[in-house]
Amino acid sequence: MHDLKADSGSAKGSRSRLFLPALAAASFSSGPITVLAALLLVDIGNTFNTTVGVASQINTAYAIAAVVFALLTSLLSVKFEHKSLLLAGVLLMTVSVLGCYFAQGFTVLLVFYSISGAGYAIVNPMAFALIGDQLHLEKRAGAIGWVVAGGALVYVVGAPIIAFMSGFGGWRFPLSAFVLPVLLISLLICFVGLPSASRNRDISADTATSSNFKEILQNKSALACLIGDTLRSAAFVAIVLYATSFFRQKFLLSTGNASLVLLGGASFYVFGSLSAGKFISKLGRKSSTALTALLSGAFTISYVLASNIWISMALMLVASWFFGMVASSANSLTLEQSPKHRGTMMSIDTALINAGSAIGSTIGGLALLYLNYEGLGSVLGAVGIVAAVVFFLLTRDPTTKP
Repeated sequence: MHDLKADSGSAKGSRSRLFLPALAAASFSSGPITVLAALLLVDIGNTFNTTVGVASQINTAYAIAAVVFALLTSLLSVKFEHKSLLLAGVLLMTVSVLGCYFAQGFTVLLVFYSISGAGYAIVNPMAFALIGDQLHLEKRAGAIGWVVAGGALVYVVGAPIIAFMSGFGGWRFPLSAFVLPVLLISLLICFVGLPSASRNRDISADTATSSNFKEILQNKSALACLIGDTLRSAAFVAIVLYATSFFRQKFLLSTGNASLVLLGGASFYVFGSLSAGKFISKLGRKSSTALTALLSGAFTISYVLASNIWISMALMLVASWFFGMVASSANSLTLEQSPKHRGTMMSIDTALINAGSAIGSTIGGLALLYLNYEGLGSVLGAVGIVAAVVFFLLTRDPTTKP
């Protein structure tokens, strides 16, 4: 009952048929440049006469910028409309693509590529905040599923397009022929389809941002959601970063066939995120988040321990499905923790999710060095199970009666 009246009052703002497509488009448009970097890192290194190891530092710069700007967005979301911030984020990514396309030196590329991280860190939390602002409670879980799916769909659709285009003009051509048009179309759809009024504007502009942080961090359930999201993001690294290398090195798959495995994982992640809404409506936000976090961790452990390639692939796909489900469920739970400060809450969450990915990469790298892939998957899968325990024991769903 905490915000049902406000939800009813905000229904007018959500009538646009383009509202959900606009948010999904914004989420989708955040991903192509990172997919391009993952696929064509060798080509980028060759262009600037540097090693793959050095070229990969563009991802480090991206992650650092994402964390910094997510925290900055948590402050800006108090004083600026969520739509305006989201448009600014898409515009930043557009500037990033143009800068990368014209970059003549690696340092310039590094700077402009990091701007995409800043843009993503603004777009992602504002998309979820807009859902909280504009949709009724019972519609939010399904909408969040579409936003999560939009971000993952870029791996299914964008990867083959980028790979194909790169054959005609190197890594710069798909930047101009695919990544840039996607951003411009997203910018247009968001400008037209998103309502200008946001409920965050109903909060007094004099509200001290420090009190927002204090209120969130003193909320034990909100803090547990942030910790749980950090941990489940770290666990997901076992799929999104290491799965392809695992199948190439353990089962001697070719690069082409291993990329199909990653494509399958991305597809199952999308389906999982879209199916989470019905799951949440039956079990509730807290239970669905804890259960899917537990299953994603368990199947991560099982896929690296399987001795048969087909069983391992099947288990990896199931793990990807549950990672998609937990992403939607966890975002649904986190969004409701602090209804008056959704922008701040989701911005902090975005920062910690990116930090979780960095932590997972570090833990995974060390585990791989000393314990091989079996140790890597077991350790990161255990992290996912710990996330499930945190969600189950320490969080509460404010939308349900105690």
